[in-house]
Amino acid sequence: MKRILTNILFILSALLIIAACAPKENYANRAEKILAEINNPNSEYVVVISHRGDWRNYPENSIPAIESIIRMGVDMMELDVKMTKDSVLVLMHDKTINRMTTGKGKVSDITYDSLMTFNMRRAHNVATDSIKVPTLREALMCCKDRILVNVDHAYPYYKEIVEMANELGVTGQVLMKGKSNIDKVNEDMSKHEHNLLYMPIIDINKPKGQALFAEYQERGVVPMAYEVCWQYPGEELESCVAKILETGSRAWVNTLWPSLCGGPGNDDDAALDAANPADVYGQYLDMGFSMIQTDRPELLINYLRSVGRHD
Repeated sequence: MKRILTNILFILSALLIIAACAPKENYANRAEKILAEINNPNSEYVVVISHRGDWRNYPENSIPAIESIIRMGVDMMELDVKMTKDSVLVLMHDKTINRMTTGKGKVSDITYDSLMTFNMRRAHNVATDSIKVPTLREALMCCKDRILVNVDHAYPYYKEIVEMANELGVTGQVLMKGKSNIDKVNEDMSKHEHNLLYMPIIDINKPKGQALFAEYQERGVVPMAYEVCWQYPGEELESCVAKILETGSRAWVNTLWPSLCGGPGNDDDAALDAANPADVYGQYLDMGFSMIQTDRPELLINYLRSVGRHD
């Protein structure tokens, strides 16, 4: 018995030494680690994308909204871009500044200096004392090396954004999505030496979405991930996700609104109201989704950490 115990202790000690001596993954910064997780087909890590930042506590698409989600441990910031009259790229979802600032008018009709005379509004429409609409440059500098960025509403400005990202050294941290066919995307990207990350959006219940997904499958193009949207579940969705996972891409789901993820009872608010968020979010993990865009980042991260999927 004593010999058996001694052997067990010897084996355990050896295992501890091996673990201690094993090479450890070293990353220059957190953004690099997130990218490594996304590109690792064996990773169980679930990437959390925060829609417009922490807009429940700060103005959407603002620097404080970005800083807040970075503190939470979010992996990617989704932000929206528009261009001012004098060609400055700023963070704004709407075509007008009416909803999100104390001013009025179309972004495209307002100069940057004029835009800076207004303050941003919080989600409950109360004006802040001093928070201004940030430029895309300011947002990218805030996110650099700390968190990935999904630039939305921005494909018309691809050239300007690529050049800015290259200048700032964040090209590999910025993702753009779209519904264009493969040839169109390749044509646009061929104009640049370095390009942003790109991901197709698949509306799998719609003919155009089905055709786009079929094109990727038939031509053997394997993107980093696919954003999958659906209004109702069924064979189309199940087959789509299965093929995505088989080819080694990641699957991205939006839990923002029911219309993007299968109807009522499947979104962030349903997870908030549920006795256990797992009743909602768990289904997406079971389906194989490992990138989730959310309007409830803290709720989602706490759930994922509780099941060991977001360390």
